[in-house]
Amino acid sequence: MSFQPSEHIRTILDNLPLKPGVYLMKDAQGKIIYVGKAKKLRNRVRSYFNASAESNVKTLRLRGSIHDIDFIVEDNEVKALILEETLIKRYKPRYNISLKDDKRYPYIRIRWQDAYPKVETTRRVVNDGSRYFGPYVAMWAVQNTLQTLRKAFPYVTCDRDIDGKDERACLFHDIKLCNAPCIGAVSQAEYRAMIAELMDVLGGKSEDVVARLNTEMNAAAEGLNFERAAQIRDQLKAIEYITREHKAVSASLADQDVVALAREDGDAVVQILFIRNGKLIGSDARLLEGADGESDSEVLSEFLKRFYGDAPDVPKELLLPQDIEEARIIERWLRDQRGGKRVQITVPQRGDKRQLIDVATDNACETLRMLRAQWEADAHKQESALAELQTALNLPNVPNRIECYDISTTQGTAIVASRVVFLRGVPRKNEYRRFNIRTVQHGGSDDYQSMREALTRRFNRWKQAYD
Repeated sequence: MSFQPSEHIRTILDNLPLKPGVYLMKDAQGKIIYVGKAKKLRNRVRSYFNASAESNVKTLRLRGSIHDIDFIVEDNEVKALILEETLIKRYKPRYNISLKDDKRYPYIRIRWQDAYPKVETTRRVVNDGSRYFGPYVAMWAVQNTLQTLRKAFPYVTCDRDIDGKDERACLFHDIKLCNAPCIGAVSQAEYRAMIAELMDVLGGKSEDVVARLNTEMNAAAEGLNFERAAQIRDQLKAIEYITREHKAVSASLADQDVVALAREDGDAVVQILFIRNGKLIGSDARLLEGADGESDSEVLSEFLKRFYGDAPDVPKELLLPQDIEEARIIERWLRDQRGGKRVQITVPQRGDKRQLIDVATDNACETLRMLRAQWEADAHKQESALAELQTALNLPNVPNRIECYDISTTQGTAIVASRVVFLRGVPRKNEYRRFNIRTVQHGGSDDYQSMREALTRRFNRWKQAYD
């Protein structure tokens, strides 16, 4: 017998418009459990309740939890996609595909709009006239890059207002890590020219910079200025160290992200290779949640929307292992992300681009294999620890949920109780809590009464939830 929605849901389905928009599915408590977009809302939402949905395990679980459906009509699919992403980020619905670690990548920012551009790190890219380089997978990689670059290009790091008239420079000038425009050791034009070369190196265009420095080093050596020649030699070594990390993978000097997918038993990992100016500058793997029961095409589409939803750097081309249904809509959306500059989604079948897909796929498979091995090892450790705890405490069963409480005083006045939670031995950080203690006077010290209050409030809330 096919699934029969409630009368309330049937009424909603009969009155949905044939227009683009976003739909929000809610459970019995009114919590949003799924957000989707559609070219035609009526057709898309009805598809969850058709006989064809019977074969999709995830859809079966989802529709069994649906007690209400809201919708928002939009002018077109791109606007619907933007709203969909906004709502998913706000509500984090349990049935939507999400990134396990929704992190922001670090970038190097050159404040080119300033008279004496500063070099900084940031995780946010804004349209303020600065130049951004990245993404880098980790902040330590950014710091290592900047420490090395500073030996070749001794840029300013202080907050002085530079006018070239200061009497003394700082210590960094003495150790050759700043060329001291503050005292007029270099002019504004010379300083900006140096920063321009630094940007060339970061952008993978170091050939002209290296050629100029080699010429200057040889001239200094021929003029017996060996100190200057040695200084330039050290600059060249620093540039070589930076550029050797960037492997050339394309003769076209293209900006590309290569995306590949690996799946096994409901687990999914996406591997991204970041290629800028034809050079591989980094890679990363992202674990997905909620992908079980979805097709590879749907998983890739949802990943692109989650990953590039607020990405500061969108390349000209995305290489995918297979076609996705929403490719043209996502291209239009990403074009808007790049200020009107075109973004192309490509599915290469042969040649260098296909080889990049294969490399990314191999890395995704290896990452997933290692993660699953680590999860298995962790699960064994957790099971052993829980069994030991059961024995030590003489419990009838292995503990499933563990809550730990602690009392502390902040700044000598406010008393708080902190709670951490473990479920089957795994931390549940989203359930960590802090309680402000009310029954003990500030300045007093009664940990027992404070603990009594915290636990009483905890069990009262539990009782209210299940009454």
